[in-house]
Formats: sequence, C-alpha cells, structure tokens
Amino acid sequence: MLGLIVRFIVSALVLMLVSFLLPGFATLGFGAAIIAAIVIAVLGFIAESIFGKKVSPQNRGIIGFVVSAAVIYLAQFIVPAMEVSIIGAALAALVIGVIDVFVPTELR
Repeated sequence: MLGLIVRFIVSALVLMLVSFLLPGFATLGFGAAIIAAIVIAVLGFIAESIFGKKVSPQNRGIIGFVVSAAVIYLAQFIVPAMEVSIIGAALAALVIGVIDVFVPTELR
C-alpha cells in the first residue's frame, strides 16, 4: 500500500513538472496533480482493459504514445483544475515517456 502511495506522489510530481514546463498544459497544484494522477491511472487501466496490452504506454510504441496523449487529454474533462490542449497532451505524453525511463511511475 505504501508503494502505491509513493507511486501516485511521484506521478503527481511528474505531472506538476510537465505542467510547469510545457505550453498548452495548465500549471497544476499538488492536490490537482494527485487527482490527475489517479484519473490518468484509471483511464489508462480502462483503455488497456478494452483494447488489450498492445495499447499500453509501457509498450513504448506509437500506439502507446497516442493512447497516453488521449488519456491525458481526456483527463482534463474529469479533473476540474486541469486544462490541456491536444498539442500539450502530445508533448506531455512525450515528456512523461522520457521521464518514465528514468523514474518509473507505472503502477504495477
């Protein structure tokens, strides 16, 4: 359980960093980032459940990238403090993918 909490906190910190760095991604506070991390994890799980493991961002392919960008974009409709453009979602998916290579945030 502690590992799950730590992963959500790390995911929230990564989202805060991405929102600070990228245009088209409104800056998130810590509370909104935690909620966004949870929503993104749930939406990613739903997408993976519906379409199978081949759409998982962990596959590191173009399909995983597109699904990650779509999940980030759709999360803005659930998280009130989150505003993301389509370009911002694509850039965020790219940056989060690069950061995930060094700091894994996947919930296993």
